[in-house]
Amino acid sequence: MALLEFNDKGIYCPPADVYIDPWKPVERALITHGHADHSRWGNKHYLCTESAKPVIRYRLGDVQIQTVRFGEQLSHNGVKFSFHPAGHILGSAQIRVEYEGEVWVVSGDYKLEEDGLSEPFEPVPCHTFITESTFGLPVYRWQEQTKVFEEINDWWRKNKAGRKVSLLTAYALGKAQRLMRGLDESIGPIFTHGAIENTNQVMRRQGVKLPKAKKVSGKFKKEDYIGGMVIAPPSAINAPWIRKFKPLSIGIASGWMTLRGARRRRAAD
Repeated sequence: MALLEFNDKGIYCPPADVYIDPWKPVERALITHGHADHSRWGNKHYLCTESAKPVIRYRLGDVQIQTVRFGEQLSHNGVKFSFHPAGHILGSAQIRVEYEGEVWVVSGDYKLEEDGLSEPFEPVPCHTFITESTFGLPVYRWQEQTKVFEEINDWWRKNKAGRKVSLLTAYALGKAQRLMRGLDESIGPIFTHGAIENTNQVMRRQGVKLPKAKKVSGKFKKEDYIGGMVIAPPSAINAPWIRKFKPLSIGIASGWMTLRGARRRRAAD
């Protein structure tokens, strides 16, 4: 019997009778991180890292959450579990599973380049490694983040010179905060969509230092946004909300934009 297996509810550990990042409600769920495709509502008991709990609580509400420190070992039905930094977002973890001398690791989403926000990735020796591979194809090759931030800031300066608003889309948890930390605040004001600013507040209460940003609201006039940077979730591009920023230039911060066809379909600048 395999130590971990896939079934219709997710990654299952038979000897411990627990799931890792289940996609259907289960009794016990070990959660790698707070993104919605890994941390879903409906489980009876959740286990995650201490630094992942606040955003999971914010997103899922009044659910039963137990936390562990990175590297802390817990045992259940003779199976040993520990969580190790994955470097993806704040609190993200690889989950190490050990039983009768066999060690498996579930990566969750992970990132090797340090971003100053998430706990840096930690290699974990194991016999079997279950890896996420969203961008596993050879076509996906990333520039160093310093180069990416240079390009974003240059784009922002150009837009400001043309009296345009720069609208940059990014996931509300993780990507948005990483982008904010790479922006040159001397260029102009930073504005954030409510979904992003609410997440920012959760992280700020944890001690995460982020640049000052103004939440987009009715108190600002259209001209207040000119020359500024607006960070919004991807869904905002197709919402009436976007009209208040015209004239604008749109950027999409996503690995999917590596593909020319994806860039063309999204009509990004």
